[in-house]
Amino acid sequence: MTEQLAGVEAAAGLAVHRAAGVDPGATRDALLAAGVPGRLAAQDPTLWGPAAEATARQRLGWLDTHRRSRELLPQLAELTAELADLDHVVLAGMGGSSLAAEVIARTTGRPLTVLDTTDPGQVRAALTGRLDRTVLVVASKSGTTVETDSHLRAAWQAFLDGGATEAEAARHVVVVTDPGSPLEATAAELGVLAILADPDVGGRYSALTAYGLVPAALIGAEVPALLDEAEAFAGSLAGDRDNPALALGAALAAAAGAGRDRIALVSDGSGLDGLGDWVEQLLAESTGKGGRGLLPVVVESPDSPGATGDGVLTVTYGGSLAPGVVPGGGVAPDLAVNGPLGAQFLAWEYATAVAAVTLGVDPFDQPDVAAAKENTARILTEGAPAEEPAFVEGAVEVYAPVGGPPDLTGALRWLLDGVPDDGYLAVTAYLDRCADAQAARLRPLLARATPAPVTFGWGPRYLHSTGQYHKGGPAVGSYLQVTGAVTDDLPVPGRPYTFAQLQAAQAAGDRQALAGRGRPLLRLHLTDRAAGLAQLLALAGRTLT
Repeated sequence: MTEQLAGVEAAAGLAVHRAAGVDPGATRDALLAAGVPGRLAAQDPTLWGPAAEATARQRLGWLDTHRRSRELLPQLAELTAELADLDHVVLAGMGGSSLAAEVIARTTGRPLTVLDTTDPGQVRAALTGRLDRTVLVVASKSGTTVETDSHLRAAWQAFLDGGATEAEAARHVVVVTDPGSPLEATAAELGVLAILADPDVGGRYSALTAYGLVPAALIGAEVPALLDEAEAFAGSLAGDRDNPALALGAALAAAAGAGRDRIALVSDGSGLDGLGDWVEQLLAESTGKGGRGLLPVVVESPDSPGATGDGVLTVTYGGSLAPGVVPGGGVAPDLAVNGPLGAQFLAWEYATAVAAVTLGVDPFDQPDVAAAKENTARILTEGAPAEEPAFVEGAVEVYAPVGGPPDLTGALRWLLDGVPDDGYLAVTAYLDRCADAQAARLRPLLARATPAPVTFGWGPRYLHSTGQYHKGGPAVGSYLQVTGAVTDDLPVPGRPYTFAQLQAAQAAGDRQALAGRGRPLLRLHLTDRAAGLAQLLALAGRTLT
């Protein structure tokens, strides 16, 4: 291998450190022998095999979408000027339709309210108090996303209830969708501006399309700078040398081949807040299928449990630092990816597609996502099957397998002890991401109590992210689902269900999808959310560790 891989491989301000320590050369050499860099840069749809070719042919536009996105700049400038008085930007979108914009907002320090939930409390909070200053961006590639449809209905009704005419309400809504989607037709019916996104880019690869850029522009982020960063970096993608994205992809694939398929994503503290959440979806949904895949574990800080361990590849990320500096922020990374955000988006997309070549999976489909959606639709129509808790302890109802431990500590210990040596624990919380934010503390607390990787996801947000891996990846996951009582529900206008009913149906549909695949599952229902969370956190912090 070349000397450049001994330490740092860089291009256009983005550097990948230590790739050679993970992939001494065999994986990258195989990729070069197959001509992968040039073929991928040329958008060759045959890279992932005949079964993936038809999908890939329609999903490789992300490689140069940053160039086509420049056509949006005049429209975005006009839009931001026209809506300058609307300084509360709410983004209603799931998965790839919101994650990139959230990273941009967090990295630039600009406020953005993200609605990627069906929790009635969180929806109500986003649509209460400053409607006269609110612009709602409704983003959905398919135009049929149930959560986004519900958000639009609730917001539209809120504008009208606040005294706005339909024409006035229309000024407060911007739709982002693919050409020809049902949402485009809805926008026309409501008189709402629709900005059409690049149709040749899949949702999780859409950071530099209208899905990421429209909300970014409305919050005042420097959209041209993001495109410039990607444009400068794109020149490295066809090369055999000086191609950091190739080094990253080869290292990810080599690590998986050596049994290190758990990717700890750790911010090094030098910028790019929240990038791990975006990478999490990209890796999990692109590779987690056919019983294989890369499991991303977003770790809170370099000293949090789970940043290192057996079978774990520790990857730190951050903004531009001085040449020769290997960032880590307190942890010694196996890999460090450091550089500007626009280049990071493109580098990770490219690396994921490269890793998928070696893993033998189609990085552009999501074959196991539909199961939970179908279960949800059926439950909303037919009702959920009756469930009785195994026992109640304090503010927590425990739904556990028959014959399990009769106390909460024992039930959690049963779940943790049952994770196989090559397995992981996924905590999913169908709660309010803002009001119930303390739930995220369960991840590090439980991670201290088990050597297994522990992930955390908010439901239903995670269904559009790591949900594909949980259903289609290696069958070694165990699951802790946390739900909560709703004291103040919110109707979904024009639908025969409320947000609480939709949320409960999604949680139940998720449980059914996991149970149908034989996954171990423990459900904890908080009859009082604040009290129940305090009880769980205290237990996890004392008894289990």
